[in-house]
Amino acid sequence: MAATNINRVVMTGNLTADPELRSLPSGMSVCSMRIACNTRRKNASTGEWEDKPNYFNVTVWGAQGENVARYLSKGRPVAIDGRLEWREWEAQDGSKRQATDIIADSVQFLGSREEAPVAGASLAGDQAGSGAATGGEAPIDEGDFQPAPVAASGDDDIPF
Repeated sequence: MAATNINRVVMTGNLTADPELRSLPSGMSVCSMRIACNTRRKNASTGEWEDKPNYFNVTVWGAQGENVARYLSKGRPVAIDGRLEWREWEAQDGSKRQATDIIADSVQFLGSREEAPVAGASLAGDQAGSGAATGGEAPIDEGDFQPAPVAASGDDDIPF
């Protein structure tokens, strides 16, 4: 049996600009945004740790893309779950260009509205820091965070 390919990206970062929303002729919404995610590295000359920013283009489709454009703005922290997609095109000068983008399956809003400016919309009902904005991500099922029931086995001798 051949090995299965895995193409998965999970990342947190901050928006470097306000998201841009557009509609295709088919009516499908597509939102483009760019996020910055820092990598820590030790400076060889000073011995100090420093952040090196990495920048990624992210595409969000459909209603989720509309919510991203409506509720997020530059500086806002997000968590992205998606896949990488490579594309190639010919520039106006005839040169070939290529890019690798993140196609988001899920965008979770991190932090509270007060931590970063949000342009335009009022998020009445937003739970600060919950990651769920009104009309954004699906509400979190609090049952996911409850301890699992432990069956009574009568064996209290745990070997640690």
